[in-house]
Amino acid sequence: MGKVGHYFRFAENQTTLRTEILAGTTIFFTMAYILLVNPYLLGKEAGMDFGAVFVATALAAALGTLLMGLLANYPIALAPGMGLNAYFTYTVVLGMGVSWQVALGAVFISGILFLFLTLVRLRELIINTIPAGLKSAVSAGIGLFIAFVGLKNAGIVVASEATLVQMNTSLTEPGVLLTVLGLVITVLLMIRGVKGAIFIGMVTTAIIGMITGVVPPPQGVVSLPPSVTPTLLQMDIMGALDLGLFSIIFAFLFVDLFDTAGTLVGVSKQANLLKENKLPRAGRALTADSIATMSGAALGTSTVTSYIESSAGVASGGRTGMTAVVTAAWFLLALFIFPLVETFASVAAITSPALIIVGVLMASSLKDIEWNDLTEAIPAFLTVVMMPLTFSIATGIAIGFIFYPLAKVFVGQYKRVHPILYILAILFIIRFAFGGSL
Repeated sequence: MGKVGHYFRFAENQTTLRTEILAGTTIFFTMAYILLVNPYLLGKEAGMDFGAVFVATALAAALGTLLMGLLANYPIALAPGMGLNAYFTYTVVLGMGVSWQVALGAVFISGILFLFLTLVRLRELIINTIPAGLKSAVSAGIGLFIAFVGLKNAGIVVASEATLVQMNTSLTEPGVLLTVLGLVITVLLMIRGVKGAIFIGMVTTAIIGMITGVVPPPQGVVSLPPSVTPTLLQMDIMGALDLGLFSIIFAFLFVDLFDTAGTLVGVSKQANLLKENKLPRAGRALTADSIATMSGAALGTSTVTSYIESSAGVASGGRTGMTAVVTAAWFLLALFIFPLVETFASVAAITSPALIIVGVLMASSLKDIEWNDLTEAIPAFLTVVMMPLTFSIATGIAIGFIFYPLAKVFVGQYKRVHPILYILAILFIIRFAFGGSL
């Protein structure tokens, strides 16, 4: 183990192999809910092969996390991103009628662009170009969007001819009651600071569902993984290169870029890994993320990004890439519990509480918006509110990018807006004018 300790710099980071294993295990169980939620969204909802999406999710998470550990030596795990998987399913595939093959092609292209921006070192320029308020608004808007999806799937919020949406008048339905109970359990666990609260809440909800007869019992526990062939290399890159899909590719790239940057900085700061407020080996970390996104699209899943849940591992003492390696190993082992995932992920009452809670966590970025400055607040608010109301993350981003430079120009602060923002605003206006919604 001396070579392992030397490679991951245990002594320099004041950690041990035992601590790193514990931290990696903690991260896995904190984010293991993605193994149920992602196959549900892409498989059950978007029409992809459920088993293949499960395998693609686990393999993409394992590969991305392993690369993060070995290349960048950071205790950060990756997996298909929440929000982006919902955007993939409900906006791109179901909303716009784009085939999932073309949607995977768009994800693959966004990964290539991410890698290009990383290699030519333009990522810092782009990150610094986007106003902090818009970054926070995008995260919060995605949170509201995810929470709305969870409420809708659970049957708590339903359609209404008079008001578009309303509370379900039949909250005593078994599935709805199970969702509410699962949400309460998860909330209580999170309030108490229990690590892996979302995953534990899902498992507890599943057990209660089986006891009450709402959830069918699994047909087994352990089995060989299903085939990934139905989704492997099925992405349609040429179809995604259609000019009309610019906004889709941009949304995938934009959210992944800032999700990853924010997570890297946040977790590294928590672990005291920043040097002079800068992130060492940032290029390697971003390269791992972009390769994971391209590999995930090739396997058959939506954009792979860094997970803020990695902070749970840092809180447990994880300081090096060995933590990520352990998490990756857990994802590979999870391939063999498909019977459980197949049963539980098909029940909205089990997956919906996770969507709602993740939405709450992402909406916390609302506090970082300068609400006293209307040139910041109005574009941010429109970004946030338009995502759930139009059921499109891309539309929310576009609205914010149009109104931000417009507001600044009107008050004479046009010099504070980077030229890139003006270009993007014009492109989005043209898209709305000639292509309708995004």
